[in-house]
Amino acid sequence: MKIIIGGAGEVGFHLAKLLSNELNDIIIVDMDKEKLSFIENNLDVMAFRGDITSFNALKEIKVDEADMFITVTQLQNTNLTSAMIAKKMGAKKTIARISNPEFLHADNQLWIRSLGIDTIISPEQLAASEIYSLIQQSAFNTMHSFANSQLFLVGTILDSDSKILGKKYGDMYLTTKGGIENLFLPIAIIRSNERGEYITIIPDVNTEFKLGDQIYFIVKKSGIIEIYKILGKKQEYFKNIIVLGGGSIGVKTSKILKENKHNVKLIEIDRHKAFDLADELSDILIINGDGRDGELLTEEGISDSDAFIAVTGSSETNIMSCLLAKSKGVKKTIALVENIDYIHLSQEVGINAFINKKLLSADSIFRYIRQGQVMDVTGISDLDAEVLEFKIQENSNSAFKKIKDFPYKDGAVIAGIVRKNEGWIPSNEFIIEPFDRVVVFTKSHLLSKVTKYFK
Repeated sequence: MKIIIGGAGEVGFHLAKLLSNELNDIIIVDMDKEKLSFIENNLDVMAFRGDITSFNALKEIKVDEADMFITVTQLQNTNLTSAMIAKKMGAKKTIARISNPEFLHADNQLWIRSLGIDTIISPEQLAASEIYSLIQQSAFNTMHSFANSQLFLVGTILDSDSKILGKKYGDMYLTTKGGIENLFLPIAIIRSNERGEYITIIPDVNTEFKLGDQIYFIVKKSGIIEIYKILGKKQEYFKNIIVLGGGSIGVKTSKILKENKHNVKLIEIDRHKAFDLADELSDILIINGDGRDGELLTEEGISDSDAFIAVTGSSETNIMSCLLAKSKGVKKTIALVENIDYIHLSQEVGINAFINKKLLSADSIFRYIRQGQVMDVTGISDLDAEVLEFKIQENSNSAFKKIKDFPYKDGAVIAGIVRKNEGWIPSNEFIIEPFDRVVVFTKSHLLSKVTKYFK
């Protein structure tokens, strides 16, 4: 498959990394020499310097032969224009990153397609939806559903309340009468070693759980309550929520929360924007002020707030304000972190969860491209890995194979299976059947091999 990606930023890079692992013919286009050089040195793709809206540039890279044209620059108009031109020049499918919420309205979809744009992607909408999902599950810093919510990926940091600290993975199932091996499966642990480097561990029966581990589980819907128990946590409802940042994500998040009966306060530092927001969001209290101001937060009842969500355009502001909110007793803090390098830092200093809209966007586009074979995909931002959901066909390489026969156990795990709308955490003797939906954790370097196995 020939794929052209417009934009060599973090969305373009992460998407190219996912797709290059599948042996696609990929061209990434940008005007920035440094970004293109970085991509050439780190990925097996072609980097082309040029204007993505230029007819001559698109002719040179033979856009008429493209199976997929994806434009993900930070400029909406550039994305829309280039997608329309590419379609007219012969690209089979086009995807454009947008920021204007008007484009998402169902009434406008036919009009958008008539312009030659097959699919649009809104990072802001994806981020708002992800934030709401995290608010619903109080103990987790990662949450993603698979197969119509029959299986979930959840992540959390083990603290002193956890009942599995110091225990081995193999001993964990002895803590519950009758065993809980059919409810969830730990698939990965991120741990800091003696040199302060982060290492990824795929746990086996001898793996010991330690304080500060970032641990990921695949869990059945009925097993979520057991996850709370072993973490020593209770499911809490977050009624009172403060949102910092009146941009697109802040507004979308506030609307979703209000629609779901939460009490919401929205803080915006720009006075004129705050007045505009007060008109737009008449049922939400808008506060004009700086979310890094401890006195302001105290005046606005931060100590009575259950959650604090920071989604300004500055990662540093989001991290600092979340730390301040945490020090005031807020139970859950969520920060929008644009710089991927800050992700580990935000967890180390005690922020409960982070959102990176660029990675969410790349995963969403990848899911669209692979639809029919890959039903779903989500990246694990703080490690080089993906969790994918495959639909098994009758002629699949994996059909009628046992779990124990999976050949890539050194870097991948078959973590869950949904059969006839029922989730399973499979044993080694479990046999994969056609029409199963299989959830697999895989390190990125094995992505193409794992995909081929389930093809």
